[in-house]
Amino acid sequence: MFDLIFACIMGVLCGVVTGLIPGIHVNTVGAFVFSASPFLLYSYSPEVLAVFLLSMSISHALLEFIPSMFLGVPDEGTVLSVMPGHYLLLQGRGKEAIRLVSLGGFGAMIVTILLLPLFMVVLPPLYGILKPYIWIILSVTVVYMIHRLSRDLKSLIWSSILFIFSGIMGWIALNSPLSSSVSLLCIFSGLFGVSTLLYSLSEKSVMPEQDDHYHLEIDRDVLKGIFAGGIAGSILGFLPGMGPAQGSLLAQELSGGSDSGSEREGFLVAMSGVNASDALFSLIAIYLIGNPRSGIAVYVNQLLQGLDFNHLLIMIFSSVIAVSMSMILCIKLGDYLSRSMQKINYEKLSWFVIIFMSFLVVLFALMENANLIFIFIIYVTSIAMGLLPHYLDINKSHLMGVLIVPAIVVYTGMA
Repeated sequence: MFDLIFACIMGVLCGVVTGLIPGIHVNTVGAFVFSASPFLLYSYSPEVLAVFLLSMSISHALLEFIPSMFLGVPDEGTVLSVMPGHYLLLQGRGKEAIRLVSLGGFGAMIVTILLLPLFMVVLPPLYGILKPYIWIILSVTVVYMIHRLSRDLKSLIWSSILFIFSGIMGWIALNSPLSSSVSLLCIFSGLFGVSTLLYSLSEKSVMPEQDDHYHLEIDRDVLKGIFAGGIAGSILGFLPGMGPAQGSLLAQELSGGSDSGSEREGFLVAMSGVNASDALFSLIAIYLIGNPRSGIAVYVNQLLQGLDFNHLLIMIFSSVIAVSMSMILCIKLGDYLSRSMQKINYEKLSWFVIIFMSFLVVLFALMENANLIFIFIIYVTSIAMGLLPHYLDINKSHLMGVLIVPAIVVYTGMA
């Protein structure tokens, strides 16, 4: 039992590092651990490594909101959090935003665990019925997402174009000799990381002074956001190809929140909840339907050779410890950054992050002996495509076509 708790603690701390450093995807670290598992299994049991990976993914899911708000460097799961998070930050309410994120992740995780008995009864037979039609579900979700986030015909057309072209780029990259972890690192660093920072630099963004005092009220909107995040995150862990960007729309409809106006707080809570809940449920899907739904879940499934009921109990116990520790660390580190960021040269820091992210892309490409010219083309194309939504004034979540289009193609049986 002690070794499992120790693995959980180490996983949380590793998740803090991956979450706070832009460009490091938790799946990349998971790939390293899995690659080293033949050696690690001499000293540690498969359960220890599985707990480490799960705890790291949960911690990462919460902590990645900090750089998305303070640096403007969103990850896949925080794309839609940038607007409401930055709005609160610009009002000097950074501490409040961090607490909303922490509360949302913790609450949604508990909701997911409490609803697990219901999911165990309903989802296995439901999946059997829906499996032939998953590509239709994904397609309908895409159409709704584009329509819901478009203000007029012009934004609708541009949103559709960006979705299709990002999907083509994703299909090419994911079907190249590159591993999926290097492909996704390259694509997401360009689409959502470097492009956002470059636009921020062009706008001469300045970090406003943050209020040391905060007002956090757990009202009806926040509670609805917690439940919506937990349910939406569970649905994401059940359906393939669905990312947090789509889950946030589902959570938004369930909670009645919005990424603008006076309902930003509930939306931010729901978005965080989607991230945390998805981290656990994508792994639980192994037990329910025998199919992992995330990179970390794939590694855990390979290590454990399937998930039985005892494994499920261990994962649930570990997730409660991990999300509790992560909530505390997220608040403490978020408060520290809200104070220290005002003393840091934002422009220099942004350029440092851009260079660091680009270095990681090259480093991982070299480690795989990848074609650097191909990597360079994908990276530059991703950055250029990631800049377009800023100048066209449309939502960056449409760039999630990079994952959804390949998933639709696979489930139609065309590939």
